[in-house]
Amino acid sequence: MSLRIVVTVKYVPDATGDRHFADDLTVDRDDVDGLLSELDEYAVEQALQISENSDDDVEITVLTVGPEDAKDALRKALSMGADKAIHVEDDDLHGSDAIGTSLVLARAIEKAGYDLVISGMASTDGVMGVVPALLAERLGVPQVTLLSEVAVADGTVSGRRDGDAASEQLQASLPAVVSVTDQSGEARYPSFKGIMAAKKKPVASWDLSDLDLEADEVGLEGAYTVVEDATERPARSAGTIVKDEGEGGKQLAAFLASQKFI
Repeated sequence: MSLRIVVTVKYVPDATGDRHFADDLTVDRDDVDGLLSELDEYAVEQALQISENSDDDVEITVLTVGPEDAKDALRKALSMGADKAIHVEDDDLHGSDAIGTSLVLARAIEKAGYDLVISGMASTDGVMGVVPALLAERLGVPQVTLLSEVAVADGTVSGRRDGDAASEQLQASLPAVVSVTDQSGEARYPSFKGIMAAKKKPVASWDLSDLDLEADEVGLEGAYTVVEDATERPARSAGTIVKDEGEGGKQLAAFLASQKFI
């Protein structure tokens, strides 16, 4: 038997960089370095572990929607061990929200063929966490989300979801969509051999026409959500220096009380 896994990944701005909005109030991705979303690395890792623990022939495809530089996220996933990649790139995708992105991903997943879709719990830029559920709805398959443990056997995906007060054991018949948390296991670091092998792995490039989508279904024009206004965070002001001349403790307590910390 064979198992086709599609892992959705996202190319996001580096959280340590100086991030801000562009003139159209979308995230400015030109002035900051990008990388594979850390939370998506856990999804890639879980796909690789499923492959390593399976007696079936497993094929792992990584899929991203984004600009030209988003190929860097795919290369990282391929160097970790994924088999092939799909990059959906189209100028009309600029400004797509989670709903539009899920539409593009669903069409690409259907075109690629799949048994299991694995996503990270959220992206590190938007942090909405709704795309896995939207994907499951669009694909018409079960969703098992926020898993910290995943396994596939006998046509079923199962896993553990950890809550604040209890843990749940969940399962669903394939095909299905799952999302994994950052507690699912440390993602492996690409080896030199993996990096070199990634250069020879196939990367398909699709646009909206390949997915039978029109420009007004995605992008800013088709977005259900929009940023109407944004104000840049003010620069951090100088702190208050307390000189301890015997009354430092009282001054510190008074300051904390004035800020309603105590």
